This record gives sequence, structure tokens and C-alpha cells, in this order.
Amino acid sequence: MPHEVGCCTKYFLFVFNVLFWLIGLGLLGAGIWAWSEKGFFDNIQTISEFPIDPVLIIIIVAVVMFILSFGGCIGALRENICFLKFFSVCLGVIFFAELIAGILGFVYKDWFHLQFAGFVNKTIKGYRDDVDLQNIIDFFQENLQCCGGDIGPSDWDNNVYFKCNSVVMVNGLNYTPVEACGVPFSCCLPSTQADVINTQCGYSVRLDDEIFNQDGIYTTGCISSFEEFLRTNLYTVAGVFIGVALMQIIPICFAQNLISDIQAVKMGWLSRGY
Repeated sequence: MPHEVGCCTKYFLFVFNVLFWLIGLGLLGAGIWAWSEKGFFDNIQTISEFPIDPVLIIIIVAVVMFILSFGGCIGALRENICFLKFFSVCLGVIFFAELIAGILGFVYKDWFHLQFAGFVNKTIKGYRDDVDLQNIIDFFQENLQCCGGDIGPSDWDNNVYFKCNSVVMVNGLNYTPVEACGVPFSCCLPSTQADVINTQCGYSVRLDDEIFNQDGIYTTGCISSFEEFLRTNLYTVAGVFIGVALMQIIPICFAQNLISDIQAVKMGWLSRGY
């Protein structure tokens, strides 16, 4: 029966929680700043089919991290069993929720693929209506070297500005957008000769079979590119998931060990009549 709580367990848990408390605080500050700059629940839900504002997701994650880490810090430093149990149970619930989500994603991967493809194609519709959404799509198309959603460049027909037979009304007059039958510049292959990005490189490329067939733009859809990225980087992706799991399992084990030590010390006090 130990006469005192193990210092290594106690202070490892404390330092671990302080680190994530600071990360949560930083995320919370970034989320609040983004909220004040962009506007809470801006029109991103209407134009992109997002079920919730991404800024709110950041704030919620930050608040959860902040509260859990704070509880873990107090529980470890003050040797408070209630705070340690709160920390362990909440972290355990989060871990099993992630595990269940991963299993469901694997079992119903075809259903999730269809849902995600529909979501991406609906998101493409709002490309020109929200700057944040536009930057997100451009970022993924450039880094995944892809264009469009599930099919490819033809997915941009879902956007009124890039649709081949698109006609919009401006001041009562029918107008064909200059981007009609084109794609965003992020679909274009990078040029090694130009120092400045040509934002007009995608204009009307889907009308010109020569440019299209010569791979002037990326022809693979972003969903297929993302799935290929996961397959080719399987060990890296698996390592990330294992790392995230360990970052949740190890603190739970340390918290439970600390609780056992605290209870053993208290039992020792009682047996000696303190």
C-alpha cells in the first residue's frame, strides 16, 4: 500500500493537460477572432450545404479541450478524484465515439462516398458566393491536384458561373459569364514559366478539346484524388490515427492509476486512524 501518490504519474498528467489546455485556449482565441472577422453563421450554410458553421466547430472543439484539460490539471495537481473521474470518463466517451464512427465509416463506406459526393457537388454551387468557401475549394484542388468533385471537371457545371450554357441576368439583360464552360484557376496545371498565378487559365477550357485532352487542367475528381491519397499514404494515415488514439488512451490510464494511488493512500490513513 503506497504512502504517497506517485509523483511521475501526477506531474506527467498535469503537464500533459497544461499543454492541451494551452492548445485549447489558442484554438478558442482563433475561433473567436474568426467569428468577429467573418460574422457568426454567415451565409456559408445557405450556399454550401454545411450543416454548421466551421468557425463554430472550432470554438466547440476548443471549449471541450479547455474544460477537459482544466479538469485534468486540477484533478492531478490537487489529487481530486472527482475531477480525475470526470476527465477519464469524458475522454473515454470521446475515444469510443471516434472508434464507432471509424467502424461505421468502414462498413458503410459506399454510402458515405455517395453522401460526400453529393455534399461536394452542392458545395461547388456556392464557389463564387463566399470567399472562405472559395479559398477552401482552391486549397484542396491545388494540393490534391484535382478538379471538381466525384466525376471531374464536368462537376463545375453545377455552378452557374462555370456552366457551359449558363446565362445570368444583369440589369435586365441576359449575360453569358466569361467563365462559362471553364474551371477555377486552381484546376490548372502549375506553370513553371510564370511567376504570377494566371487566374484566367481555366476560362473555357472545357470547350477546347485540345487543351482539355493535353492535360491543361487536372482531370481527376477531388474525391477520387483524396481516396488515392489515403491509399498511397496508408501507413502515415494509420500512424496518425494510432497517435491520436494513444493521446487519449495514455492519459486515461494515468488518470486511473492516479485515482488508485489516491484511494490507496486514503485507505492507509483510515487504517492508521487518521
